[in-house]
Amino acid sequence: LALAPGAGPGRRDLHAAAHAAATLVRRWKAAAVAVTLGARGALLSYGDHPLLVPAGALHRGDSCGAGDRFAATAAGLLADGALVGEAVERAVAAATGFVGAGGAGALPRADAAHAHLPDGDDPFALADGVRAAHGTVVAAGGCFDLLHAGHVGLLQAARDLGDCLVVCVNSDASVRRRKGAGRPVNTLDDRVRVLRALACVDAVAVFDEDTPERLLADLRPDVWVKGGDYAAADLPEATLLDAWGGQAVLLPYLAGRSSTGILERATERGR
Repeated sequence: LALAPGAGPGRRDLHAAAHAAATLVRRWKAAAVAVTLGARGALLSYGDHPLLVPAGALHRGDSCGAGDRFAATAAGLLADGALVGEAVERAVAAATGFVGAGGAGALPRADAAHAHLPDGDDPFALADGVRAAHGTVVAAGGCFDLLHAGHVGLLQAARDLGDCLVVCVNSDASVRRRKGAGRPVNTLDDRVRVLRALACVDAVAVFDEDTPERLLADLRPDVWVKGGDYAAADLPEATLLDAWGGQAVLLPYLAGRSSTGILERATERGR
């Protein structure tokens, strides 16, 4: 385990941490390297696209000893036969709980982070304003046809990685090409309205192509978030993000949640 001090990644730090972790995997010939990112959680690298394990909560307590709790928890779990990803996730949770239980107590992150955001929901003006203030622009994408707990958890975790979150949404035609006839169930206007109602979403951008590369090239986020199982990781946008020093990361899915699964269960019950 490689432990990095500090409160968490800034605009460029996440990219640097991912690069350093991948370098250590190759140099040490290690199976994986984990880098702690303070209040942001930990980054786990197997040498290519990193898995970002976010902290479940942000606390203002004294963080002294949190790294030791992370290392001890992860080492104990690995000794008991846990998978590396599981050990890191549970170690992040243990370190977060340790900080929350000590100090002055657990406090949510202040809303002041939103104070500098431009008025309105123009994603490009928002990104420009955040960059001008030396903040971190985070983007996440998907169809979001039937918004469920897995989506919400992913977007909340993504928002905690920076100073604004822009959600990139497939148009109706794009969803239909990807998902087939009968999709989307909810029109673009409805999907955008629901996303904008989420406190963790600062703006929504729509793309009509099958993939968001052209939109990302215009938006130029510092962090691009995808949800999924690391073993099945496919981040074609990673190379594009590298062009401006951005970082593509994975966030774990909330197990058992999917729009397709919801539709299948609803169909079965309606028969």
